[in-house]
Amino acid sequence: MRDVHVLDVSLRDGSHSMKHAFTERQVRDIARGLDQAGVEYFEVAHGDGLGGSSLQYGFSLVDELKLIEAAVDECQQAEVAVLLIPGIGIKEDIKEAVKVGAKMARIATHVTEANIAAQHIAMSKELGLKTAGFLMMAHMAQVDVIVEQAKLFEQYGADIIYVTDSAGHLLPNQVTERIQALKQHVHCDIGFHAHNNMSLAMANSLAAIEAGATYIDGSLRALGAGSGNTQTEALVAVLDRLHIQTGIDLYKIIDTANNTVAPILPRPQEISGSSLMMGYAGVYSSFLLHTEKAAKQFQVDERDILVELGKRKAVGGQEDLIYEVAQQLQYAK
Repeated sequence: MRDVHVLDVSLRDGSHSMKHAFTERQVRDIARGLDQAGVEYFEVAHGDGLGGSSLQYGFSLVDELKLIEAAVDECQQAEVAVLLIPGIGIKEDIKEAVKVGAKMARIATHVTEANIAAQHIAMSKELGLKTAGFLMMAHMAQVDVIVEQAKLFEQYGADIIYVTDSAGHLLPNQVTERIQALKQHVHCDIGFHAHNNMSLAMANSLAAIEAGATYIDGSLRALGAGSGNTQTEALVAVLDRLHIQTGIDLYKIIDTANNTVAPILPRPQEISGSSLMMGYAGVYSSFLLHTEKAAKQFQVDERDILVELGKRKAVGGQEDLIYEVAQQLQYAK
């Protein structure tokens, strides 16, 4: 019996921090650890989802389908989820993921664009997948708009609707009001995906649970874009203390985090000045490494880039805007 379903995103959101360079061996080791710890679902894909391996988003070291297949091969009980952003991935990508063993699809759109996901959710359901609608950058819309968009996902057939704090910008009270509103107006399960750019991922995840969310994302050692996500092993420990059942073995999930993920971290998942500004300004978490690169290339302060991106309300898919802003800041010196 699970009161809360903890879905681990280390092998998808963590791909951003890993510069999309996971090896098959790393995926197998992490997948085996998650499976043995009792994790029900975990996500495997390019950081920007199926089809994300590209010049725009960064090429993968290993084809994602091969990584999904490897992860599935290691599972005795856990099931593999994939993420797809319409326009980056296409319906055929879902079919290919199913062929190699994926059992859940999470269809992600900007918080005001749920309508572009209708055909992808329909196909996911036709293929027998547990299907989630993922409302990204949830801080960029008022509560009534989020409810309206969630109703579209429900109408299309989604089993779960996620409030996704892609920038790590939401405060706990804002999470509460969003989750409570969805609980009042839709009938499917509600999920929450946090980023820790302002050190609020755990607090926001707990606020979401208290408000009625039953699916919560986490990543081992907080391996994810920006300052990472709610730390899976810490979340399991906190929920255990609250007597909330997750079905996950605390010792085993800690061992996987410490012995398998910690040694491969490219950098500490700490709250740096840049990731803090990212959360403060409300900028997409996967922009962090691109911003660091642009700041060095144009010799400007990366924090200035992030503040300007926040003012322009940049969203995922506008990575080219990072370099345009950096160049304009250089010219303005």
